[in-house]
Amino acid sequence: MEAVIQEEATGCGIAASAALAGVSYAAAQRNANALGIYAADTALWSETEHVRKLLREFGISVSPKETPFESWERLPDKALMAIKWRMKRGKPFWHWVVFFREGGQAMVLDSKKALKSNIRQDFGRIKPQWYIEVTN
Repeated sequence: MEAVIQEEATGCGIAASAALAGVSYAAAQRNANALGIYAADTALWSETEHVRKLLREFGISVSPKETPFESWERLPDKALMAIKWRMKRGKPFWHWVVFFREGGQAMVLDSKKALKSNIRQDFGRIKPQWYIEVTN
């Protein structure tokens, strides 16, 4: 799996979906827009339904629930994670990233353009709130 860089400041949900689907940001953006999903819509990073809908479009199944983060070791082999979780004017907001294990290595794919490396293993610095297991 490869990191996909978000091409819009608020496109982390689209980029995370693209990484899971193995498509470019532009392709995921076209699919998202066709479904009425736009990066500028705050629901993309304060609710889960838009990302779930986009993943369904790509044939990717995810758990119907959000699971509170307990530890890196207890994560499933593939998950969509909410990091940088915060409340703004009574509404939750977060940044979407993808966690996965491959060949015994755990990694986080972070779509933020400004990062030196979008493949992260600095787990002590990443503060997940919860995750959604990717089931296929």
